[in-house]
Amino acid sequence: MQANELPPYFNISPDKAMTELPPPTGTDGLRAIAEACARGRADLAGRGLDETGERRLRPFSTWEITRYLIPVAPAHFRRVLRENPDLPQGVSETEGGAKWFSLDEVLRLRAHFGASGSKSKEYLPYRPEGLPAKVVAVANFKGGVGKTSTCAHLAMSAALDGYRVLVVDLDSQGSMTSIFGGKVADEWETVFPLLARHYGEHLRAENQRRLDRGEAPLPLDETLSEALKVSPADVIKPTHWPNIDLIGAQLNLYWSEFQIPVWRMNARSWKLWDALSEALTAGGVLDRYDLVFLDTPPALGYLTINGLAAADILLVPVGASFVEFDSTGRFFDMLHATFSSIEEGENIAARALGREELAFEWDAVQAVVTRYDAAQQAEMAALMQAYMGRTLSPYRQDFTALIGQAGESVNGIYEADYRNFNRDTYARGRATFDETYAAFKRLLLGIWRREERTREGLAAE
Repeated sequence: MQANELPPYFNISPDKAMTELPPPTGTDGLRAIAEACARGRADLAGRGLDETGERRLRPFSTWEITRYLIPVAPAHFRRVLRENPDLPQGVSETEGGAKWFSLDEVLRLRAHFGASGSKSKEYLPYRPEGLPAKVVAVANFKGGVGKTSTCAHLAMSAALDGYRVLVVDLDSQGSMTSIFGGKVADEWETVFPLLARHYGEHLRAENQRRLDRGEAPLPLDETLSEALKVSPADVIKPTHWPNIDLIGAQLNLYWSEFQIPVWRMNARSWKLWDALSEALTAGGVLDRYDLVFLDTPPALGYLTINGLAAADILLVPVGASFVEFDSTGRFFDMLHATFSSIEEGENIAARALGREELAFEWDAVQAVVTRYDAAQQAEMAALMQAYMGRTLSPYRQDFTALIGQAGESVNGIYEADYRNFNRDTYARGRATFDETYAAFKRLLLGIWRREERTREGLAAE
């Protein structure tokens, strides 16, 4: 065996190892590392910007539109454009070349086909009238399972499907914000002021009750006073996707994890887990969108609890390995312990006062295997399926070369230009996320249809 093939714990000289050591690292060293990473991050993110320094969504070709976005044959699509010159006609990059359309134009074309196309085809996405948006939390406290990328691609898939989407980044790392090109100056452009406002409103109502009893009010500090002026509209920002908006995140959002328990200690009657849900409802957000996707931190902290409590649908990405299966099982155990504890604490008082008891409920809870390698993980995935049953989606999200290449250029799969890939490679890579969305959409449509039927049944009584 040659020297360079030896295991690393053989023949290591302490003296030589000492000469290879860098100097000790202090806080200034940490700052230097952070600044170097920031420069690299800016460089990578800049590769996805246009000449004005903004993110811009690429156009879509006739081939993509007729294959993926609108159920119409290419020849019929072109004929409809010729017969309707007021419709978007697309732009050719070369004389006689393929036509390319912005997503805004694709949405207009879809609306046209929905109004005048074949009644046997579903051109527009199913969305019952009169029902609020569905809130979808993507969560797991195991990092590296594809949580953020799955959430982002579901949001993009839903936007391509024609839904109005809001993405809420609850992770102070801000990876989701970076994907959508968000620029967040401080915590006042995150969900923080919405949570603070919820507490401030509770404190203001509590102070009125204290005054009515002749007691001194609790202090309403400057932070809470400012938060009371903030609405969801103030923190929701547009993205380079015409039908995706964003509430972004940045590092200072993490202070919420320290501030929320302080507020809770000052006012034990404040229902902290309702803060995000009630902020979205009271702010009219659930009436302006079809879907709200929450990207949660990889930890079961107060921000995650808010996200899970606000969610109608909980999606849990998990890798097909023992470590990730084990971690995910413990995640569900912690969810049970946390939310059953909240129920128990609240319902002691509710029973004493004769009020309706608190019961958390989700329309659907589903785990999905991500970054799947069938050659290596088939047996483990089958074992997980056997134990988790219907909770684990039978669909498994493959890891393909396209996923890695798109990630290197700071793009989602749907933002990657297929001309940069072999078309078959693109189609295979895209298919795994299309199928992830299809599995999610089956859940979504089933839930909406169940609610629609329930509403019809109540109206008939």
